[in-house]
Amino acid sequence: MSPRYYVVFKATLLCLVLWPLVAWIAASLLITEEPLDTAECIVVLAGSASYQERALEAARLLREGRSRRILLTNDNSRGPWSKTELRNPFFYELALGELKNAKVPTQSVEVLEKPVGSTQDEAEVVKQYASEHQLRSILVVTSPYHSRRALWIFSHAFRGTSTRVGLVYISKGSNAPSPATWWFTARGWRLVPSEYGKMIWYLIKTR
Repeated sequence: MSPRYYVVFKATLLCLVLWPLVAWIAASLLITEEPLDTAECIVVLAGSASYQERALEAARLLREGRSRRILLTNDNSRGPWSKTELRNPFFYELALGELKNAKVPTQSVEVLEKPVGSTQDEAEVVKQYASEHQLRSILVVTSPYHSRRALWIFSHAFRGTSTRVGLVYISKGSNAPSPATWWFTARGWRLVPSEYGKMIWYLIKTR
Protein backbone atom coordinates (compact mmCIF):
# COMPACT_ATOMS: atom_id res chain seq x y z
CA MET A 1 0.00 0.00 0.00
CA SER A 2 1.40 3.36 -1.03
CA PRO A 3 1.88 6.04 1.67
CA ARG A 4 -0.91 8.09 0.11
CA TYR A 5 -3.48 5.29 0.27
CA TYR A 6 -2.30 4.39 3.76
CA VAL A 7 -3.06 7.92 4.97
CA VAL A 8 -6.52 7.78 3.33
CA PHE A 9 -7.15 4.38 4.91
CA LYS A 10 -6.18 5.62 8.38
CA ALA A 11 -8.31 8.75 8.01
CA THR A 12 -11.31 6.68 6.89
CA LEU A 13 -10.86 4.24 9.73
CA LEU A 14 -10.60 7.09 12.25
CA CYS A 15 -13.81 8.64 10.90
CA LEU A 16 -15.64 5.33 11.20
CA VAL A 17 -14.46 4.92 14.79
CA LEU A 18 -15.35 8.49 15.81
CA TRP A 19 -18.62 8.76 13.89
CA PRO A 20 -20.92 7.18 16.56
CA LEU A 21 -19.60 9.64 19.16
CA VAL A 22 -19.83 12.63 16.83
CA ALA A 23 -23.36 11.64 15.75
CA TRP A 24 -24.49 11.24 19.36
CA ILE A 25 -23.06 14.63 20.38
CA ALA A 26 -24.58 16.33 17.33
CA ALA A 27 -28.04 14.98 18.11
CA SER A 28 -27.79 15.62 21.84
CA LEU A 29 -26.89 19.28 21.28
CA LEU A 30 -30.25 19.79 19.55
CA ILE A 31 -32.18 18.75 22.65
CA THR A 32 -32.75 21.26 25.44
CA GLU A 33 -35.43 22.64 27.74
CA GLU A 34 -36.29 25.70 29.78
CA PRO A 35 -37.87 24.60 33.09
CA LEU A 36 -41.06 26.33 34.17
CA ASP A 37 -43.09 24.81 37.00
CA THR A 38 -46.34 26.51 36.03
CA ALA A 39 -47.48 28.72 33.19
CA GLU A 40 -50.58 30.60 32.23
CA CYS A 41 -50.71 28.77 28.94
CA ILE A 42 -49.29 25.62 27.31
CA VAL A 43 -48.41 26.18 23.64
CA VAL A 44 -48.43 23.07 21.44
CA LEU A 45 -46.40 23.67 18.31
CA ALA A 46 -47.74 22.30 15.04
CA GLY A 47 -46.15 19.28 13.40
CA SER A 48 -47.88 16.80 11.14
CA ALA A 49 -45.65 13.90 12.16
CA SER A 50 -45.77 14.74 15.87
CA TYR A 51 -49.21 16.22 16.52
CA GLN A 52 -50.37 13.23 18.56
CA GLU A 53 -47.42 13.00 20.94
CA ARG A 54 -47.28 16.78 21.42
CA ALA A 55 -51.00 16.94 22.20
CA LEU A 56 -50.72 14.07 24.68
CA GLU A 57 -47.74 15.74 26.38
CA ALA A 58 -49.78 18.93 26.74
CA ALA A 59 -52.65 16.91 28.24
CA ARG A 60 -50.26 15.34 30.73
CA LEU A 61 -48.92 18.74 31.77
CA LEU A 62 -52.46 20.04 32.20
CA ARG A 63 -53.38 17.09 34.43
CA GLU A 64 -50.28 17.75 36.52
CA GLY A 65 -51.50 21.28 37.16
CA ARG A 66 -48.73 22.97 35.19
CA SER A 67 -51.34 25.15 33.46
CA ARG A 68 -55.07 25.48 32.93
CA ARG A 69 -55.06 26.41 29.25
CA ILE A 70 -53.73 24.86 26.04
CA LEU A 71 -53.09 26.73 22.79
CA LEU A 72 -52.82 24.97 19.43
CA THR A 73 -51.25 26.62 16.42
CA ASN A 74 -52.58 26.07 12.91
CA ASP A 75 -50.09 25.13 10.19
CA ASN A 76 -52.98 24.91 7.70
CA SER A 77 -51.99 21.34 6.76
CA ARG A 78 -54.47 18.53 6.36
CA GLY A 79 -54.14 14.98 7.60
CA PRO A 80 -55.25 11.69 6.05
CA TRP A 81 -58.77 11.00 4.79
CA SER A 82 -61.36 10.52 7.52
CA LYS A 83 -64.03 7.93 6.71
CA THR A 84 -66.30 9.32 9.41
CA GLU A 85 -66.04 12.97 8.35
CA LEU A 86 -65.57 12.23 4.64
CA ARG A 87 -62.79 14.82 4.37
CA ASN A 88 -59.17 15.46 5.22
CA PRO A 89 -59.24 17.18 8.62
CA PHE A 90 -56.64 19.76 9.54
CA PHE A 91 -53.88 18.57 11.85
CA TYR A 92 -54.98 21.02 14.54
CA GLU A 93 -58.38 19.29 14.41
CA LEU A 94 -56.67 15.94 14.88
CA ALA A 95 -54.77 17.42 17.84
CA LEU A 96 -58.08 18.61 19.26
CA GLY A 97 -59.35 15.06 18.97
CA GLU A 98 -56.34 13.72 20.86
CA LEU A 99 -56.91 16.24 23.65
CA LYS A 100 -60.58 15.32 23.81
CA ASN A 101 -59.71 11.62 24.05
CA ALA A 102 -57.28 12.51 26.84
CA LYS A 103 -60.22 14.04 28.78
CA VAL A 104 -59.02 17.62 28.44
CA PRO A 105 -62.04 19.95 28.91
CA THR A 106 -63.07 21.69 25.70
CA GLN A 107 -63.08 25.07 27.43
CA SER A 108 -59.41 24.60 28.32
CA VAL A 109 -58.29 24.48 24.68
CA GLU A 110 -58.04 27.29 22.15
CA VAL A 111 -56.88 27.24 18.53
CA LEU A 112 -54.93 30.16 17.13
CA GLU A 113 -56.65 30.22 13.75
CA LYS A 114 -54.13 32.36 11.87
CA PRO A 115 -52.19 30.01 9.55
CA VAL A 116 -48.46 29.65 10.25
CA GLY A 117 -45.75 28.33 8.00
CA SER A 118 -42.78 28.15 10.34
CA THR A 119 -41.75 28.16 13.99
CA GLN A 120 -41.00 31.86 13.60
CA ASP A 121 -44.60 32.43 12.50
CA GLU A 122 -45.83 30.46 15.49
CA ALA A 123 -43.76 32.57 17.86
CA GLU A 124 -45.17 35.78 16.39
CA VAL A 125 -48.78 34.55 16.58
CA VAL A 126 -48.32 33.37 20.17
CA LYS A 127 -46.60 36.65 21.07
CA GLN A 128 -49.58 38.62 19.78
CA TYR A 129 -51.97 36.39 21.76
CA ALA A 130 -49.85 36.74 24.90
CA SER A 131 -49.85 40.52 24.54
CA GLU A 132 -53.61 40.69 24.00
CA HIS A 133 -54.29 38.46 27.02
CA GLN A 134 -51.46 39.86 29.16
CA LEU A 135 -49.88 36.47 29.74
CA ARG A 136 -46.92 36.48 32.09
CA SER A 137 -45.72 33.00 31.18
CA ILE A 138 -46.06 30.34 28.48
CA LEU A 139 -44.81 26.76 28.31
CA VAL A 140 -43.95 25.54 24.82
CA VAL A 141 -44.31 21.84 23.98
CA THR A 142 -42.39 20.37 21.07
CA SER A 143 -40.36 17.36 19.93
CA PRO A 144 -36.81 16.63 21.15
CA TYR A 145 -34.77 17.59 18.07
CA HIS A 146 -36.87 20.71 17.50
CA SER A 147 -36.43 21.96 21.05
CA ARG A 148 -33.25 24.06 20.80
CA ARG A 149 -34.32 25.90 17.67
CA ALA A 150 -37.82 26.44 19.07
CA LEU A 151 -36.40 27.84 22.30
CA TRP A 152 -34.08 30.19 20.41
CA ILE A 153 -36.92 31.48 18.26
CA PHE A 154 -39.43 31.96 21.08
CA SER A 155 -36.85 33.51 23.40
CA HIS A 156 -35.85 35.96 20.69
CA ALA A 157 -39.49 36.77 19.83
CA PHE A 158 -40.41 37.45 23.46
CA ARG A 159 -37.26 39.40 24.29
CA GLY A 160 -38.16 42.70 25.88
CA THR A 161 -41.65 41.56 26.89
CA SER A 162 -42.94 40.68 30.35
CA THR A 163 -43.82 37.12 29.26
CA ARG A 164 -41.55 34.35 30.49
CA VAL A 165 -40.95 31.49 28.06
CA GLY A 166 -40.53 27.90 29.22
CA LEU A 167 -40.09 24.84 27.03
CA VAL A 168 -40.43 21.10 27.48
CA TYR A 169 -39.73 18.39 24.93
CA ILE A 170 -41.44 15.03 24.76
CA SER A 171 -39.19 12.68 26.72
CA LYS A 172 -41.54 9.68 26.83
CA GLY A 173 -43.45 8.26 23.91
CA SER A 174 -41.64 10.32 21.30
CA ASN A 175 -41.31 8.77 17.86
CA ALA A 176 -37.98 10.53 17.40
CA PRO A 177 -35.01 8.12 17.32
CA SER A 178 -32.51 8.09 20.17
CA PRO A 179 -29.49 10.45 19.91
CA ALA A 180 -27.26 7.38 20.04
CA THR A 181 -28.89 5.58 17.11
CA TRP A 182 -30.57 8.25 14.95
CA TRP A 183 -28.18 7.63 12.08
CA PHE A 184 -29.49 4.07 11.69
CA THR A 185 -32.90 5.36 10.57
CA ALA A 186 -34.19 7.33 7.60
CA ARG A 187 -36.29 9.45 9.97
CA GLY A 188 -33.16 10.31 11.95
CA TRP A 189 -31.45 11.55 8.81
CA ARG A 190 -34.50 13.67 8.02
CA LEU A 191 -34.55 15.18 11.52
CA VAL A 192 -31.02 15.84 12.71
CA PRO A 193 -29.18 17.25 9.65
CA SER A 194 -32.22 19.30 8.62
CA GLU A 195 -32.41 20.88 12.08
CA TYR A 196 -28.84 22.08 11.78
CA GLY A 197 -29.61 23.53 8.37
CA LYS A 198 -32.67 25.37 9.76
CA MET A 199 -30.69 26.62 12.77
CA ILE A 200 -27.95 28.03 10.53
CA TRP A 201 -30.56 29.75 8.36
CA TYR A 202 -32.26 31.21 11.45
CA LEU A 203 -28.96 32.53 12.82
CA ILE A 204 -28.10 34.15 9.48
CA LYS A 205 -31.59 35.63 9.20
CA THR A 206 -31.51 37.18 12.67
CA ARG A 207 -28.00 38.66 12.55
